[in-house]
Amino acid sequence: MCDACGCPSPSDHAHGPSTHTHSHTKTVDVHESLFAANEAIATSNREHFEEMGAVAINLISSPGSGKTTLLEHTIEALKEEFNIGVIEGDIETERDADRIRAKGVPVVQLTTGGACHLDASMTHRGFHQLQKEPGGDTLDILFIENVGNLVCPTSFDLGEHHRIVLVSVPEGPDKPSKYPKAFTSSHTFLITKTDLLPYFDFKVEDARDDALKLNPTLRVLDFSATSGENFDQWLSLLRELVAAAKKKNSLQA
Repeated sequence: MCDACGCPSPSDHAHGPSTHTHSHTKTVDVHESLFAANEAIATSNREHFEEMGAVAINLISSPGSGKTTLLEHTIEALKEEFNIGVIEGDIETERDADRIRAKGVPVVQLTTGGACHLDASMTHRGFHQLQKEPGGDTLDILFIENVGNLVCPTSFDLGEHHRIVLVSVPEGPDKPSKYPKAFTSSHTFLITKTDLLPYFDFKVEDARDDALKLNPTLRVLDFSATSGENFDQWLSLLRELVAAAKKKNSLQA
């Protein structure tokens, strides 16, 4: 059961607790048990990613913020430089995976069947499926595109090294204030679709200031993947993350 909104977690279906719980205290224990189990699998996932030498990036946002479009443009810009793989999370359909597959990189679609987030167990299965895809066993960057939602995904570590929250200009600048955990639990905040700023009442500085009040260490980037404006700063961040991962791996070798 998702602690944030009450939707079923994928892990609940596989090995969830009895539904005959009546005491409030027992319900809290169940939540703690689910999160502890998720954390254990997330730790294992992280170890698998690092064994491959991949930096794993968890993308969270509301539906329509431009996650898949961002990945399409990122792959086009970097696929000659890095080996990139994608795990796509959606409630239904393979549409996003089809878009990524058309870019020539390994991708696996995870459909949650109603759950509003990916969890570590689903990510674990998706990663092993991805390794069977051509090129899926030698990744530099693993993108995990989470289910579109600014609430539930924030509570579930997937084993990622870097969590990124996106807000697009059409959504409005108030998302950090309304959904604080999405920003306190993330490393980077992307303000996307800035090519639409002339058409919406969105002040980049307001969104940035609200986010930094919640999380002063948050890195904030604003750009348009479609027009390319300021897109280089996003590519520079990815190069920085890959370089840091390779340096860490070389020191541990």
